[in-house]
Amino acid sequence: MSAPGKTVRRVAAVAVAVLVTLGTSSCGNTDSWVEAHPADGWSAQYGDAANSSYSPVDGAGSLRLDWIRSVKGQVESQVAIGSGDYLAVNAQTAGGCSLMVWENDNRARQRWCSRLWQGGGISSPLFDGFDNLYVGQPGAIMSFPPTQWIRWRNPVIGLPQTPRLLSPGELLVVTHLGQVLVYDAHRGNVVGTALDLVEGVDPKDSERGLADCQLGRPRCPVAAAPAFSAATGVVVMTLWQPDAPAPEVVGLRYRPGQTPLLSRDWTSAAVGGGPLGSPVLSADGATAYVNGRDGHLWALNTEDGTAKWSVPLDFQPQTPPSVSPDGLIVSGGGPETKLVAVKDGGDRGEVAWTRDDVEPLSTSSLGGTSAAYTVTRDGEGMALLVFDPADGRTLNSYPLPGASGYPVGVSIGHDRRVVAATSDGRVFGFAPA
Repeated sequence: MSAPGKTVRRVAAVAVAVLVTLGTSSCGNTDSWVEAHPADGWSAQYGDAANSSYSPVDGAGSLRLDWIRSVKGQVESQVAIGSGDYLAVNAQTAGGCSLMVWENDNRARQRWCSRLWQGGGISSPLFDGFDNLYVGQPGAIMSFPPTQWIRWRNPVIGLPQTPRLLSPGELLVVTHLGQVLVYDAHRGNVVGTALDLVEGVDPKDSERGLADCQLGRPRCPVAAAPAFSAATGVVVMTLWQPDAPAPEVVGLRYRPGQTPLLSRDWTSAAVGGGPLGSPVLSADGATAYVNGRDGHLWALNTEDGTAKWSVPLDFQPQTPPSVSPDGLIVSGGGPETKLVAVKDGGDRGEVAWTRDDVEPLSTSSLGGTSAAYTVTRDGEGMALLVFDPADGRTLNSYPLPGASGYPVGVSIGHDRRVVAATSDGRVFGFAPA
């Protein structure tokens, strides 16, 4: 039996050890939970940083039209949907507000709006998990909190294409004139050193060549949003150097905490005729899928940019493909296209199914394995097509009343709501039926 004095000392020692442990753990760095990370909804154009146009949310096969709103201007990029009930539209308007935040589940009631310098409509906003927004305009990148007051604003050379979140807390900005920067998403200061992929750019002329971006023409060096994979740390983008005969695909390597933080890794001319539209990355980040201007779908190795395979589509997609985690690729859309699914077999691509009777006008958005959505031509108008990604069969089709222009894509919310928008400024909100 221990002496009373020793028992008291032993209990006191244990108590001190517990207090030290608690004190150490409570004083540790807990910043990670507040660092910026992508929203749970359709955080930006093409859904995620990989441009996959895939959501893990099981899409609803049956929908009902919940609301229709107009931005009273033009829309040139997809609607972003946050982790809560908000959606954001980067419109181009003659006056008044252009960046708009609406309540998706409340008949698109406007939460707040602000006016941006016009000309940047091809770049969509990005929502982080706290409903902070990141959006570009010619000559600047800026961030807004859940209210309309600017958190931070920084000058850049050119128009930021759709921004991407890298590791938590770091924001990738690539401008259409080839400037590449990484920002602290909270403070807005540059992390590391900027990359300039194009020489001889006038830093005072951030609108040069913007008119060429939407059609992927030579005066717009970076005409589409970059893709990023956290699994491999690779950033893949298209680049058309001045006086070059065609654009190329470029791979950058992101190494958190190292110097340099971001470096150019490879350049590839493997894609026939040059790439068109944004690259899309596989779930493991090992493969980039790119539309070729030769009417082929190309798969590139992201280690070195070499070609893995290509599949002739017999049409020219204008928008990027969609990719599911299991390697099902649905071709991009545009006039005179078809709905085609290709399965990645590693060293070859195999056509899984084809719909000759459907003309998809937008990139398809995949809602898990249960439903996919695209906007199709419907007589003289347009319709939202719901189809089964496994075999392409139609699940439902919903007319888009009064839609004109061209569709800019379909966004899927974390609550299975679906939002489609067209270039004439009409935005359509659907809820699960």
